[in-house]
Formats: sequence, C-alpha cells, structure tokens
Amino acid sequence: MNLDTRLDGRPRLDRRFPATLMAWRNLSRNRLRSTLAALGIVIGVFAIATLGVFGNVLQLSATDSLGDLGTQVVVSPNPEAGVETLTSRDLQEISRATAGKGTAVPLYTDRAVVTGPGTRTGASLYGTADPRPLFEADRGTIPASHRQGALVGSEVATRLGVGVGGVVEVDGTRYRVLAVLAESEGISPVSPDNAVVLPERAFGADGYDQVVIEARSGEAATDVARTLDTRLNVRTERVVVFEFGRILEQIGEFFALLNGFLLGLGAVSLLVAGVSIFNVMLMSTAERRGEIGVLRAVGVQKRDVLRTLLVEAALLGLVGGAVGAVLSVLTVFALWWATPIELAVVLVARNAGAVLVAFGFGVVVSLLSGLYPAWKAASERPAEALRG
Repeated sequence: MNLDTRLDGRPRLDRRFPATLMAWRNLSRNRLRSTLAALGIVIGVFAIATLGVFGNVLQLSATDSLGDLGTQVVVSPNPEAGVETLTSRDLQEISRATAGKGTAVPLYTDRAVVTGPGTRTGASLYGTADPRPLFEADRGTIPASHRQGALVGSEVATRLGVGVGGVVEVDGTRYRVLAVLAESEGISPVSPDNAVVLPERAFGADGYDQVVIEARSGEAATDVARTLDTRLNVRTERVVVFEFGRILEQIGEFFALLNGFLLGLGAVSLLVAGVSIFNVMLMSTAERRGEIGVLRAVGVQKRDVLRTLLVEAALLGLVGGAVGAVLSVLTVFALWWATPIELAVVLVARNAGAVLVAFGFGVVVSLLSGLYPAWKAASERPAEALRG
C-alpha cells in the first residue's frame, strides 16, 4: 500500500489512492460478501420507498375520488326532536350564514317510480329551483331557474331509454327531459346517477327536506357549519348540521396510520440490512487485522484508517440505496401503467421525498453499522494487531 510523508515526517495514505478508491478495492476483494450486504440495503430502501409512495398514492387517489366533498355542508331536520321539515326561518338563518361564503340549495327529496317509453324504474326525486350548483349536464342544458321539465340521471336515462327531448312520467305527471346529468365521479350529498330532478311545484310539502351548502373553501364550510349549529340549535338540536369535511379528516387520519405502518415494515427490513453490513464489516476488519496493524506500525494515523473503513460502509449504502431507489421508481411507474391510477397522483413532490428519505435512511444505516467495526479496528494497538 503506497504511503507518502506528512510535514511532520510521519507517513500517511498516498494521495494518489484516496480513501474512496482504497475502500472500493477492499470491497472488491470479496465481491460476493459485499454484494450480499449491499443487497440487504437494496431491499430495505426499496421497501421503504415503495411502501411510502404506495401509501401516498392511495391517500391522494382516495382524496381525489371524493371531489369537492370537503366544501359541502348538509342541513336536515332532526326527527328525534320532532322536526320533519326546515321552516322559512331556518332558510333565512342558512342564507345569512352562507352569505359571501357559498351557495345554499334547498331541496325536496322523495322516491318514486318513473315511467319511460315502454318501461319503468325506481329513482330518487329531488325538487329545487336552482339545480346548477349541485348537478352537471352530460347532454342538454340545466336551466338557471328550474320551473318546468325534468333533469334525468345517467342510469335512469339508460334504463328508460330516454334522452334530451324525451318524456318521462312521475306520479301521473309527464315531464320533458331537459338534460341528462353527468355521471358522478365521487361521493356527494345527492345521487345524480339515479336521480330525477323536478321543479319545486311538483312537491306539495310545506317545508324543505334538506339544504345542501356548497362553500367556497373547506375553511368556509367549517365556519358555516359552526355558525348554523349555534343559531339553529339554541335550546334543542332541531336540525342536524353535517360537515362532509369530517370524512376527509377521518380518511386523512386513517392513511397517516397506514403510512406509518407501511414505513415501519420497510424500516425493519432496512435494520436487518444494517445488521448484515455490521457483520460484513466485522469480518472484513478481522481478516485484515494484520494489514491494519502494519499501517498503524508505520505511522498511518488512526483517523485515516477509520475514514477508509467508514467509506467502505458508506459505499455499500450509496450503491445499495441508489439501486433500491431506482427499483422503487420503476415499480411505481409499472403500477401506474397497469392500473387506472392517475399520473398526476404519482408525480407529486411527496412521492419524490419518500424515495429520497428512503435513500438517505439507507446510507445512514450503513454508516452506523460500520461505525463500531471501523472504530474498533482503528483503535487497536499496532503490536496486538501484528500478533494476530
């Protein structure tokens, strides 16, 4: 092993062979052992990165599927308190609470048999004068003020075989179809797919069955829900104010727990890899005990030997971590290609962070695993090392 001389006359490792090159040569002496140690890091980093990304993708996919659910509030009468419908006073309080924060849509609700050309089917009935905030048209046009005609859900239109301009009959009254509603893509307080939306005059009730509030933001929805609960439930709980954002919070808590569990599983495999590297470094330093003794006897500093051995452990972590991270990225993109997961859910900064954290964790585990064997070998007295 080449040496040069320090300014104080003591030898040190040749600058032409820095610690990284020497460490790489030492690992190359027993390629099988080094490969198996690095393989443990590969598996550990792959497990942490892949499970972390999978957890993020599941959470983001679930959140996206819920659409704008977090901005919706539903106010309905509380039958347990003897309240069957929402009064005009209730509607006034709801209008005041939502002013500037969202749109409140009063609804009549019911179930009925809807008849089409030669067939009939059951459907949910909604009565409202302002259907635009809650429904979207796939075909036809939703009127700004709903006073005549019917809006038919996609499933009902398919079962009845009707389209825009067709006629459906509900409770003996015929309505022309103004629009076929777009299919719902997430959870909603209303069920547009199996719905028929009629004008308010089709319902003979004195009060509304519920009010759906579309707030401008999740914070606005929370503020509206608190205000309504305070104003409408002064003495008794006359109405039920349900904020759908609570569902999102519960989902977020569930996925946080799931992600922690998955990352824990990956961390266990990485710790096992750390034990493997610890064993490899111990065996390597034991086999090279005489060589290290010679270096120390001719004056090579303790920190130079320590640095070289730590670089060996770091190289195992860097190579294993890089391979594990690349395999994780390839696996995630294979999942995207083979499943209906959206690419936008995969290409988020949080997923890149999970891969980088897994890679860094792998390198840190490798360094910690090699620290004690390196310190032990560098601290041994030259005379004892030469005796073997």
